[in-house]
Amino acid sequence: MDDNLETPFAAPKPDVPQEREEDEQSSGDEDQGPDWTKIPGLNVARPVIPKRGEKDFEPIAQGGSGLQRHVLDRSRSAMLESLKATRTISHKSVSHAIWHPELARAHVTVARGIHFTTMGHSVARPVPVAEDEGAKKMQKRLELLPEEALYLVERGAMYCWKPTDEPIQHTAHLDDMEGVPMTVQQAFAEMVGTEDLTLEKYQVYAYLKRLGYVVTRAKPPSSDYPVPPPFARKAQTSTSILARLYGAMTSLLARLTRIFSPSFDWWRPIRCSRWLHHNMSSSSLYKSLRFLPSGHSVPLHIQQAPEKPPSPYEIFFHLYKPSTPFKKTAPPPPDFSVVVVNARTSPMPTISELTDLFGQLPELPPPAPRKRVSFAQQKLAAASAASSIPQAKAPAQAEQALSTRAMAWLWPPSWFGTAQKSEVQKRPPNPFPSLKTGNKIVVIAAVDAGTISFFRFGQGVFTEWPMA
Repeated sequence: MDDNLETPFAAPKPDVPQEREEDEQSSGDEDQGPDWTKIPGLNVARPVIPKRGEKDFEPIAQGGSGLQRHVLDRSRSAMLESLKATRTISHKSVSHAIWHPELARAHVTVARGIHFTTMGHSVARPVPVAEDEGAKKMQKRLELLPEEALYLVERGAMYCWKPTDEPIQHTAHLDDMEGVPMTVQQAFAEMVGTEDLTLEKYQVYAYLKRLGYVVTRAKPPSSDYPVPPPFARKAQTSTSILARLYGAMTSLLARLTRIFSPSFDWWRPIRCSRWLHHNMSSSSLYKSLRFLPSGHSVPLHIQQAPEKPPSPYEIFFHLYKPSTPFKKTAPPPPDFSVVVVNARTSPMPTISELTDLFGQLPELPPPAPRKRVSFAQQKLAAASAASSIPQAKAPAQAEQALSTRAMAWLWPPSWFGTAQKSEVQKRPPNPFPSLKTGNKIVVIAAVDAGTISFFRFGQGVFTEWPMA
């Protein structure tokens, strides 16, 4: 019989043991699609996530048999019917807000749920007084930024309304709402493009919020928006007069030496003194080999065009980890700073753009070393600490004689090669975590047609950790 002329028919299935049936219905690999035919109908109060199964056949060039086409059509129809279903939410857990296009804000009238512990800010707005028609008073209210309101509308946690002058038919339980309800499509059309919000920035915002991060704006859109405290810059210590005189004399002698000394030879950069070998150390040798100044304190000598277009690499979001204690009215310093760019229109950042980004960020302390201690070592340390009894030293042994300390100060033991080694030698810090992380970090989110890729750029600290 030809497979193309084969028609589907219903045949009784053989009895399958219960354990084998559960194994077949269990979740498989992530690349397998869900069986849409097993999704419950709309009459079920709590829908169940469909289980994944194995593929019955592989696609072939001829198109498969009639049975295969029938199974595919049935699964496709079930998927479309499931997507057409209306998503329902409980009115007891949904919030309500009014979208004001002239303010680009959403005024929250009914706040329910835990979303508003990290979203929204309080703003004082003038409201009319009921007793006096012309008088107004300032009243604080909760407002949402466009990305915050759009995120809650998209996930079905908030109804958003838009004021209108047209007569509206009164609806039960919604008499206190002003305007008409907004659909998700209308919310996207009206909110994206306001307050510097692009589709790429909203996609990054929604993705990070679904992961549990707290996302805020880096630049406050208004004066009422709470911002973290400014980072502490390094205090510039004032030099004394003697230090200034010493620096002036040193620079003058260096100029005179440069005048009478021969010109610098690139083929022989290392200059060794015959009599004094103070410049034969590793740092001096590497400094002689360096033909470009090192360190981030040295300014870049790059000629920029006078009419330079604005750079797309600007910090737009502050990011907080879920474990970071966050207070909405007084946010702490952010854990990460995020830049959002369009991957199809923005090139790779230049060194000038990265330098400008790092100039806005604070310096991070070096990462703490991880202590790998086994459970047995922890128990042994706790037992030894509990059993040890501190013994008081005798005052005669604790204090040294004044003459001994004076002799050690006048004639240090290192002059005679008799320097005593410390009993406990401190382990030198591991430089590789600091070299990997850097002292400043910025995260760049590149959005390519909805696909988000995160790249971390760090300012290196190679000059602070010399290897030789």
